[in-house]
Amino acid sequence: MLHHITETISHSGREQHIDLNTSVMGTVFTDHMFICDYEDGQWKNPRIEPLATIATHPAAMALHYGQAIFEGLKATLGKDDTPLLFRPEQNAKRLNFSADRMGMPAFPEELFVEGLKRLVAVDKEWIPSNEGTALYLRPFMYADEAFIGMRAATKYKFIIFASPSGPFFSKPIKLWAETQYIRAANGGTGEAKAAGNYAAAIRPTEIAKSKGYDQVLWLDARDFEYVQEVGTMNIFFKIAGKFITPNLGGSVLNGITRLSVIDLLRDKGFDVTERPVSMKEIVEAFENGTLEEAFGAGTAVSIAPVEEIGYKDLKIKFPAEAPVGKDVKSTLDAIKMQKMEDKFGWIVAVDSTVKA
Repeated sequence: MLHHITETISHSGREQHIDLNTSVMGTVFTDHMFICDYEDGQWKNPRIEPLATIATHPAAMALHYGQAIFEGLKATLGKDDTPLLFRPEQNAKRLNFSADRMGMPAFPEELFVEGLKRLVAVDKEWIPSNEGTALYLRPFMYADEAFIGMRAATKYKFIIFASPSGPFFSKPIKLWAETQYIRAANGGTGEAKAAGNYAAAIRPTEIAKSKGYDQVLWLDARDFEYVQEVGTMNIFFKIAGKFITPNLGGSVLNGITRLSVIDLLRDKGFDVTERPVSMKEIVEAFENGTLEEAFGAGTAVSIAPVEEIGYKDLKIKFPAEAPVGKDVKSTLDAIKMQKMEDKFGWIVAVDSTVKA
């Protein structure tokens, strides 16, 4: 079912003067955005407009009570320069999971995907073409009712905008295992992609960077012993030939790249287990020589090999190469650009000639 999405198009031609393949994600933005409004209990007026600032009342409830969630996914170019989306229906489902946890209304999943397709079709010329690059898409929802009071808002906006993105990390990363601050606790909002989760992570991340690390490796909120996830990604460890990744368990984000990597690893013949992973286990594997590889997996970073984990006074070093992670990244990139068969059915083609 196609929803009626109105379009007001205004191409600037700016993309012709920008090296899209080296653009840093989130610094350059395309010409248009998708918007939909929620009021009187329903979503209304889905539309594509020129990218612009949005008037916001100072009492907008998102600014005071934090009802704000977001998603992230990428568009790439496939055969014959056809725009492609990677598992967008999973982002739609996760957005609504987050919305439910944050007391926000569900957004129609079909309209979510249609909005993505139309925005990508309109701004197709902004999609970079090199392997490992993409057009990053940021759907988000926030409460824009003007009201001061502790309750769920009655008015919301759902918006999608886009930013061309070169590779996120150009070299293996270093992680700091945090033993003072926490990202999330069971029963909290860790499973939701809520803006507040990231706000709480900013100061610890800056501290980690001051120590020479790239991101924080978050540990559990009670004992600071069990691995949860990294700042912008889930994490995988290869120990004695087998892969393990922390199970979701209520405080770990259900990453779509994570789900895809699990499928790919199993398809490549590896044993993959989702279970609690303790720092004690990681340290012991490092000391006895069975800790073979680690990499992060996320939409923004794709696959990021881990070079080192700083944990208390110990520096846990990994081999210079992460061969399986490198192979998984190559496979993901190839599937996303139709250079390899998509036997999982993950790719959704965008017909840039169709009008909603």
